[in-house]
Amino acid sequence: MNVRASLVHGLGLWLVVFALWLLLSGHYVPLLISFGVVSSLLIVWIAARLDVIDHESIPLQIKFGYVGYLAWLGKEITKSNIDVAKLILHPKLPISPVLLRVPATQITDVGKVIYANSITLTPGTVSIEVEPHEILVHAITREAADGLASGDMDRRVDEIEVR
Repeated sequence: MNVRASLVHGLGLWLVVFALWLLLSGHYVPLLISFGVVSSLLIVWIAARLDVIDHESIPLQIKFGYVGYLAWLGKEITKSNIDVAKLILHPKLPISPVLLRVPATQITDVGKVIYANSITLTPGTVSIEVEPHEILVHAITREAADGLASGDMDRRVDEIEVR
């Protein structure tokens, strides 16, 4: 990795660590903020010495639309939770487990991981295997499988991935 990329990733790591420190400390007086700045710089320096700052640890290839994606994913998780609860509470337990392969059009590893994890986070579906251009998924019902096969989630992850 070149020097410019290292600096960008180091700065990204510092921003994340400092923002987390600021959020968790809850103290906004100059002395304590300066301690946070120094602590965050120390963490970045140690991470650089350990050579763990790279494009995978600081995923700068994700667009700012990620917040909108998370809101949409939260809505989908809620809907799926309700569907799974209805299945469980139904006297006949009308499940119809399905294994299917869904296309994964993401180019970066981070994009594929976001897609596979989004599938698993949605109740009733689990990513079993991630291959270069598809993901093997177990769905608890045919309806859940059809919803995944529509490609809406794949398209939304593509939109936040920088190509």
